[in-house]
Amino acid sequence: MADDLRVSDRLVIPAAELRERFSRSSGPGGQGVNTTDSRVELSFDVGSSPTLPDWLRDRIRERLAGRLVDGVVTITASEHRAQLANREAARERLAALLREATAPPPPPRRPTKPSRGAKQRRLDDKKRQSLRKQQRRVDGD
Repeated sequence: MADDLRVSDRLVIPAAELRERFSRSSGPGGQGVNTTDSRVELSFDVGSSPTLPDWLRDRIRERLAGRLVDGVVTITASEHRAQLANREAARERLAALLREATAPPPPPRRPTKPSRGAKQRRLDDKKRQSLRKQQRRVDGD
């Protein structure tokens, strides 16, 4: 349970469904950067996850279509020098990405019409602006 990924109150992805790969990171780290595998690639197979209900899987596939490769979403973290910090960063990023992808769609916009007063104010402003520009003319046309 400790390594499970908590996306929301209702959605927890078991650690067994996450795949981590470690490799050498570029960037800061001095001599240790050449020997430590601190870069983390965290992958989650959306397409074959038994945790996700079908409707949620479809929603994630639709919203993350550009990020999925064969139904798998991959997050990379290499900004920290320590592997553990990069693992936590990758997990947080994946949770945030899935949280955003699983969020319900916003309610549809209800179209409204401007009130009579708003229409009148707009027309009055237009007349006032027109008069102002008319008065600025030099030749009086």
